[in-house]
Amino acid sequence: MALKLNVVTTSTRPGRAGPKVSEWFANFATTLGNFEVELVDLASFNLPLLDEAKHPVLQQYAHEHTKAWAASCASADAFVFVTPEYDYFPPATLVNALQCLSREWAHKACGFVGYGGVSGAMRAVQAVKPLVTTLNMMPMVGLVTLPMFSTLIGEDGKLTSNALIDKSATDMLNELHRWATALRTIRHPAG
Repeated sequence: MALKLNVVTTSTRPGRAGPKVSEWFANFATTLGNFEVELVDLASFNLPLLDEAKHPVLQQYAHEHTKAWAASCASADAFVFVTPEYDYFPPATLVNALQCLSREWAHKACGFVGYGGVSGAMRAVQAVKPLVTTLNMMPMVGLVTLPMFSTLIGEDGKLTSNALIDKSATDMLNELHRWATALRTIRHPAG
């Protein structure tokens, strides 16, 4: 059974570039062949700011949007969060999406694709890593950064990477696959 990877677009801002970056990465991951890949867009879930009365560890969700988000996350073995950087920090939508669930994240691996200006969202990724580890996830050390990403988007609106970006994506996906394989045995022990 193939491992499932959710590639999550984390920005919900109007006019965002995240879907273009996510589409490129999902296609790249599919071509590499380590995972069954699903594109997931946070904007489609319309998650309000922490609106569940009960702590997420209980998994007693009252709202349909939380139930849908929980089902999407529970179905995955690994995640790649595609994120911009806002004021040296990840978007609030990513932090909220992570914090509104708990057990759905446990013992799963995650990676990051950062896009933006000169930093390629490296500061945002570093800021969110303590949160994912607290949620019992294993973040990959290596990440894919797309500094000055708008120069990679052609007239057709599609992102075209280069050899350096492709190498970092391949390395991260291979490491993510190793961790996702190992962590699956923790979530589903034999016998």
